[in-house]
Amino acid sequence: MSSLENKVAIVTGASSGIGRAAAKLFAEAGARLIVSARRKSELEALTAEIRAAGGEATALAGDVADEAHAEALVAHAREHFGGLDIAFNNAGIVGALAPVTELERAQWEETLTVNLTAAFLAAKHQIPAMLERGGGALVFTSSFVGHTVGMPGMSAYAASKAGLVGLSQVLAAEYGPKGIRVNALLPGGTDTPAATFKTAEQRAFVEGLHGLKRVAKPEEIARAALFLASDAASFVTGSAMLADGGVSINRT
Repeated sequence: MSSLENKVAIVTGASSGIGRAAAKLFAEAGARLIVSARRKSELEALTAEIRAAGGEATALAGDVADEAHAEALVAHAREHFGGLDIAFNNAGIVGALAPVTELERAQWEETLTVNLTAAFLAAKHQIPAMLERGGGALVFTSSFVGHTVGMPGMSAYAASKAGLVGLSQVLAAEYGPKGIRVNALLPGGTDTPAATFKTAEQRAFVEGLHGLKRVAKPEEIARAALFLASDAASFVTGSAMLADGGVSINRT
């Protein structure tokens, strides 16, 4: 497993799914963690679990779309662990699903705010802290939707997730000379509480879209995030890395 020994990491969207799995995996790899989500009780349960396994973690509940929370997470990292080396900016929403002509502006803006503007705010405050440590690694959870596939009814989601790829590329170019790597992680369908399939029939349909004919476990996506966050990916930056089970290439 890739090592994160002596690294300090922020993981957002950590109360469930990919974020929760990543927080546990990062802790196992030696990182000291600050975990974030809106649900305080779930975060407290996660940090207790990490500590019970011998890891170090602290929680700060809040809304990633609030700039004050983005700033507070970095301050928390400095106060508790002396700085920041890694950020897995994973929090996001699917948002309203509707054709463009039926989508309300407020629904569009909510999805863009949570998925894209929040990522900008996170980077704005995380990068200076990483520069203080001589470099670091940023990972954003994007999606194959809006990158290799356009799925009906998902215009806001696709636009927000495609925007994360562009943001990652620009940040990688801006801060690569200063030792900061920035990458977008593009998962396929993943078995999380927020998954869009709610029935056995929907799940079977989504599984069939993938080359592997199944969806991912959160831990599988977490391992890809760990790779991008670690020195194992020391020459990887500005990438849109697919961990999508072949959904982008499958036509069967």
